[in-house]
Amino acid sequence: MDNINIKILAKELNISTSTISRAFNGNSDINKDTKEKILAYAREHNFLPNHYASNLRDKKSRTLAVIIPEITNEFFSQAINGIEEVARKKGFYILLYRTDDVFEKEVSFVSYLNNGKVDGIIMSVSGEANDHNYLRKLEQKNIPVVFFDRVYEDIDAAKVTTNDYDSSFAATEHLIETGCKKIAYLVVNKSISIGKVRMQGYVDALQKHNISFVDELVIDCSNDEKENFVIIKKVLEDIKPDGIFSSVERLAFATYYVCNDINLNIPRDLKVISFSSLGIAPLLCPPLSTITQPAYEMGIKAATLLFDELESKGQPITKKVHVLKSKLFIRKSSSGV
Repeated sequence: MDNINIKILAKELNISTSTISRAFNGNSDINKDTKEKILAYAREHNFLPNHYASNLRDKKSRTLAVIIPEITNEFFSQAINGIEEVARKKGFYILLYRTDDVFEKEVSFVSYLNNGKVDGIIMSVSGEANDHNYLRKLEQKNIPVVFFDRVYEDIDAAKVTTNDYDSSFAATEHLIETGCKKIAYLVVNKSISIGKVRMQGYVDALQKHNISFVDELVIDCSNDEKENFVIIKKVLEDIKPDGIFSSVERLAFATYYVCNDINLNIPRDLKVISFSSLGIAPLLCPPLSTITQPAYEMGIKAATLLFDELESKGQPITKKVHVLKSKLFIRKSSSGV
């Protein structure tokens, strides 16, 4: 059959066009057998609906943008799964944009999306510069934005975070209680809100236990694996900390590699704890102690908040900060020997 469309499909199957649309949009309010019948017939005739065109009448793309710093981090993978689950149930698609922590990329993506290509944006920010007017322009186009994990405090938007201060404080205190007196804090970007909050938890835990804060123990790392190896190796050989608190999991992995290279034993010579959502953390050698964020739940919450705004029909919604709790898992990498 040539030039098949939804109307022809409905006529051939003796089903309404609205039922056909619900089948393609993934709606749950449709009989399973009917949905399978529609999709099977569409596949047989090589018909793939253009969901953008089907929504031109109501000027909705039924598409969300998700902007994140990186994809390889397990935290963001889990958060995307949560966002996608909510979006799919609502009949929406998601477009993924990766900034690599480059502010110019973030600005470029948001500016590109500001012309109606998406109905809303969920993002974890790159954290550079103070001029966020490119985000304020979204409000003029009625494109809601929700932040998760890494946020801009000066932008009026719903935010989903975790109890980073409490978690950092507890992780640092744990290292102190196992005998550490010289704890290095590894960070990629301490200028963003989450970096500041996590570092403050580290600083305050030291103060509580009468350990002086030493600026050279705050180690600025990068997104480059080879650079981090060199940076951390120099720290371990020259400064010789007895504990490592890593603000992101890839820096903990780099620490493991360096320790293996210079024959430092974890946890005898160096105790390590890290923010990480990696499922195999207990299987590392030694098992890695982690502060594990509820990444999937954060994705669910962020998407739910965005749809609350999309479905508010222009009515004002109070945009609050929603704080979820992380969990501290103590394993051999930071335990007493």
